[in-house]
Formats: sequence, structure tokens, C-alpha cells
Amino acid sequence: MPEFFNSSWGIIIIYVLIFGAMYLFLIRPNSKKRKAEEEMKKSITIGDDVTTIGGIVGKIVAVKDDEDAFIIETGTDRAKIKIRKWGISSVDNKPNPAQQKAKEKTEKKAKEKADKNNQL
Repeated sequence: MPEFFNSSWGIIIIYVLIFGAMYLFLIRPNSKKRKAEEEMKKSITIGDDVTTIGGIVGKIVAVKDDEDAFIIETGTDRAKIKIRKWGISSVDNKPNPAQQKAKEKTEKKAKEKADKNNQL
């Protein structure tokens, strides 16, 4: 084994590299995911279709900021259920950013084509 790994500095550098790799592969992606979920829950508005952690699908009819909860309407009988914000799993009717960019691109192309046709 090289002399470098027998010194105390070598061992410290190895531990720093291991911790750095753990941060890059475990901690950082998890914190990004958590921030995205928090942003999604903050952006929920009345009329959004949501799915809860338990699998209940419904439409937001009221937002209770003081209680940190939503009231969703679900089913054919329009039953209303109060759900805490942490219980929301996904917003079903909001496009993700990639879909939004693709939609804007196609709208821009259609507008340019219409403008070109109007000039002729």
C-alpha cells in the first residue's frame, strides 16, 4: 500500500471524499425533491385536481391557510373532505415545466405561421 494512505492526512482525505460522494448522490437530490414538493403544495389553487397520499382523487374547492389544509370535493355525490397540505401527493391538472415549454413553443410557431400568412 502506498505511504500516502498510511498517513493521517490520507485517511482524512479519504473520509472527505466519501462524505462528498454521499452528499452528491444521496443528500442533494433528496433536498431538491423536497423543495419541488413544497413548491407544488404552495401553488395549489381552487379548481385544481389533486390526488392524496391515500389515493383519493378530488377537486380543490377551498383553501384553509390558517389550518394548513384544503377542502376537496370528490365522487359523484360531491362529498367534501378536509385534507392537510402534507397529505397531497400530486396535482393532476398542472403541466410539468417540460410540457409547458413544449406548449409555448408550438403556440409560438403557430403564431409565427399565422403572422407570415397575414403578411402575404
